[in-house]
Amino acid sequence: MARFQKIAVGALAALILLIFIGAIVRVTGAGMGCPDWPTCWGCLVPPTKLEDVDFAKLEAKLPKFKAKAAQEGRDPDTITLESLRGEFNPVKAWTEYLNRLSSMPLSLLTLATFIAAFGQRAKRSRVFWSAFGALVLLLANAWMGARIVHSGLKPGIITTHLALAMLMLGSLMYCAWAGTDRPWRAEISPLAAGRMRLALLVLFAVVAGEGIMGAQIREITDEMARAHHHAPRGEWIGELEKTTIYLVHRSFSWAVLFASLWAFRIAKRHGSPGRVGRVVLGIVLAQMALGVIMSWIHLYAWVQVLHVGLASVLLAFVWLWLFGAWRPAAKA
Repeated sequence: MARFQKIAVGALAALILLIFIGAIVRVTGAGMGCPDWPTCWGCLVPPTKLEDVDFAKLEAKLPKFKAKAAQEGRDPDTITLESLRGEFNPVKAWTEYLNRLSSMPLSLLTLATFIAAFGQRAKRSRVFWSAFGALVLLLANAWMGARIVHSGLKPGIITTHLALAMLMLGSLMYCAWAGTDRPWRAEISPLAAGRMRLALLVLFAVVAGEGIMGAQIREITDEMARAHHHAPRGEWIGELEKTTIYLVHRSFSWAVLFASLWAFRIAKRHGSPGRVGRVVLGIVLAQMALGVIMSWIHLYAWVQVLHVGLASVLLAFVWLWLFGAWRPAAKA
């Protein structure tokens, strides 16, 4: 693997890791563990106990906290220094803080990918522009992350945040795939190449659509976490099943399965699905199993985290399969 590819793969891995950590933040309810940004409870390093919080410093931020509460549907007049003392949770603060810190390796590696892409510009201009696009998406998502905190986890912003991450996955995967003289090619007969590309485009569309709907469902569970703070997570399923988006998301998983089987079948009959195709199908089956656990057994937090994290890995490999099939290695 070339040096440029190693940097791009590192950035891609850092992004997937950040998505996993972000899922942990969401299911633990630590998204507002730090009510302010870029500081956390007015400190550069989160305090470990209430006595370490300088509430005099936070008093100046009360208007912003009140505005955030109003956006969440809460009475802004209930936001006082005393209420903030009651909301302080060092575990959630540090969980959110570590989530912020985990963005640093991604930032450095994405910047390194862009800098290294200047060496690719002469022979592979698309790689350079893809690296530039990844950097722009990184900056946009960093700004969006700040908006999420300031808006009090406003639903539409969260979905946009995920959509930008999905595009960034594609940009970094393209850099990792195309940043060499001999990129990986899917083995497929020229006669079936058109069908293979169509199947993979459909697969990409349903995986991306399922991911967007999943983000909207996580927004709903965020609302449930606030509304049913002390209720067991298992009781949320009944309420989720009353929402159209959840029912569509659950049924749409069959479309993901059928699309992946369609692409896998074409690849197997007219070439070889290879490791990439097998990984894609394996993750889809694993996601189906996780969905069954959440729907019929229990809404375990660890299952939610794994479900979200594997979705990012799945999308990354679908991007790779699509790139490799666009200019396949001909097989008779």
